[in-house]
Amino acid sequence: MATTAELFEVGPGGSSGSGRPGVCRQLGGRAEERAFAGCPGGALGREEPFVADEYIERLVWRTPGGGSRGGPEAFDPKRLLEEFVNHIQELQIMDERIQRKVEKLEQQCQKEAKEFAKKVQELQKSNQVAFQHFQELDEHISYVATKVCHLGDQLEGVNTPRQRAVEAQKLMKYFNEFLDGELKSDVFINSEKIKEAADIIQKLHLIAQELPFDRFSEVKSKIASKYHDLECQLIQEFTSAQRRGEISRMREVAAVLLHFKGYSHCVDVYIKQCQEGAYLRNDIFEDAAALCQRVNKQVGDIFSNPETVLAKLIQNVFEIKLQSFVKEQLEECRKSDAEQYLKNLYDLYTRTSSLSSKLMEFNLGTDKQTFLSKLIKSIFISYLENYIEVETGYLKSRSAMILQRYYDSKNHQKRSIGTGGIQDLKERIRQRTNLPLGPSIDTHGETFLSQEVVVNLLQETKQAFERCHRLSDPSDLPRNAFRIFTILVEFLCIEHIDYALETGLAGIPSSDSRNANLYFLDVVQQANTIFHLFDKQFNDHLMPLISSSPKLSECLQKKKEIIEQMEMKLDTGIDRTLNCMIGQMKHILAAEQKKTDFKPEDENNVLIQYTNACVKVCAYVRKQVEKIKNSMDGKNVDTVLMELGVRFHRLIYEHLQQYSYSCMGGMLAICDVAEYRKCAKDFKIPMVLHLFDTLHALCNLLVVAPDNLKQVCSGEQLANLDKNILHSFVQLRADYRSARLARHFS
Repeated sequence: MATTAELFEVGPGGSSGSGRPGVCRQLGGRAEERAFAGCPGGALGREEPFVADEYIERLVWRTPGGGSRGGPEAFDPKRLLEEFVNHIQELQIMDERIQRKVEKLEQQCQKEAKEFAKKVQELQKSNQVAFQHFQELDEHISYVATKVCHLGDQLEGVNTPRQRAVEAQKLMKYFNEFLDGELKSDVFINSEKIKEAADIIQKLHLIAQELPFDRFSEVKSKIASKYHDLECQLIQEFTSAQRRGEISRMREVAAVLLHFKGYSHCVDVYIKQCQEGAYLRNDIFEDAAALCQRVNKQVGDIFSNPETVLAKLIQNVFEIKLQSFVKEQLEECRKSDAEQYLKNLYDLYTRTSSLSSKLMEFNLGTDKQTFLSKLIKSIFISYLENYIEVETGYLKSRSAMILQRYYDSKNHQKRSIGTGGIQDLKERIRQRTNLPLGPSIDTHGETFLSQEVVVNLLQETKQAFERCHRLSDPSDLPRNAFRIFTILVEFLCIEHIDYALETGLAGIPSSDSRNANLYFLDVVQQANTIFHLFDKQFNDHLMPLISSSPKLSECLQKKKEIIEQMEMKLDTGIDRTLNCMIGQMKHILAAEQKKTDFKPEDENNVLIQYTNACVKVCAYVRKQVEKIKNSMDGKNVDTVLMELGVRFHRLIYEHLQQYSYSCMGGMLAICDVAEYRKCAKDFKIPMVLHLFDTLHALCNLLVVAPDNLKQVCSGEQLANLDKNILHSFVQLRADYRSARLARHFS
């Protein structure tokens, strides 16, 4: 019988540790392999958890008589029970053995933990002792340092007066040499000791200032002379070092000269020599920027106050080089060519401001922006004071010239447009009555509006706005921009657009004129396009300049007044043009429509579908509708087409009322109205189409059988019409006076 230990002690390859064949090999079969798979360290080398069911199954198969009745041995439950009891006892023994081992390990772990805690406590005590020693050492070091500092202060207190006494003794020695009139010390004779000599003479010079003049005038003079000679030598040495490019020597000399009165002269020499050969290109602004960039990299290595030196260089460049260049560029065209003067002024100011922006990156002191702004103002102050006067004067003359050149190209002499009470009265009468007050002008279809002229005027104004933005003082900017805007309004809106509208109104023929050229719609189209350009410039270029000032409301009000004035004249012109269109239709109808069209002599031989008058009127209307659509945009198209459609309907309605209709003539009238209705569809206005639908229904009264008149009149389209209107159409029938028809309609 296999023991429990044997079941677990299975070596590689399925063999037990004793060299016996492994359990898997002895038992064989898939069930045994599954049971063996649960054993630790199984033959397959897999580390899997112990499975009790598999273990028991394997035990059963190993026990003789533990198999099924069909196996090689008969099933013996007693032997199987005995085997289970034995295995349980072995497992209990193994559990006790393992439990003792666990307890032993726990005791060992507790013992080691106590030893480790004891060791940690000992280390903590050692650490505390070391920390105490460190504190004592720190206190001792602090005490020694305090003693050393105190000793140093005492030594300094003793040494400083001694050094001062030694220095005073040396100065007295050098002062005696000046008193004797003979300089014997090596420091004054040896040129290589100029630095020490400069330090001595600078101190002697300060002392000499305190001496009374009457007793020490001679020695003071000698000291001053030597002071001046050394100062000149140092400046000369600095100049020579700069030419040789010896930065370190320049720094040494500059440090010595810092305490001399001639230090500023040293800076001037440096600035002067820096600019030698710096302006070789044609662009003085690029040269100046390159010069300042180069000096900015160098000046910090030479002077103790580099920002002051660099600021002085920039001031020198602005006040001498740039100012003379600007004056040369502007003075030669200031009086002779205003356009070139303004362009040059704008360009020079812009480039100077751009140069100033580049210089902002350098260290020039605390308020470098104010410093640079003052430099720019000092250059351009004399030109900016009266800038807006030059700008507005040039813009007026230029705008007038553009307009005059255009009218000259048209061989047109502008007529004066009257103003005042009489003209206003005429305008109000004309708006109310559409009467042509004054003679009509034949412009031969010329609108006297030019997009080229408008673009030129807007371009000139745009440039003026740009210059105004750049050259105007911020406090004067809104006011100056408004002045430019008023000039634009004067020449573009009044002198050009308004003049063209007035001329166009005067060129509209009377409503009874024949074959009139109705070109006012062309004026409307061009005026609309031009005003869009004007409005765009107002928003893009004027608004940013006045948006935060009281001038905004003033400009908006002026623009509103101009719009209302133009819209009033456009409305008047469109209204009179529509009247002329209706007049043209009347002439066509009067000339082409015949009485026999609706009352033919031979009722049975009528071959035409609609009359010639209808064809010509519809062709004319379609042409005018297309022209209106091309001349206007937005809701204006629908508004004008609706007005034309209503007048067109009224004309046809009144025209049909003039004739008497036979049965076949009534059919022709219906065909004509159907064609008019088809023409009305091009308007794409529901109201107009409804009017012609109703008119078409009315024309049915001309041909309907007398017995059906009441039924037709009560139909959907005619039920809401006034009975007098219905009666007036029935009266147009040739058979109206028959007793039967009168009886059915009454």
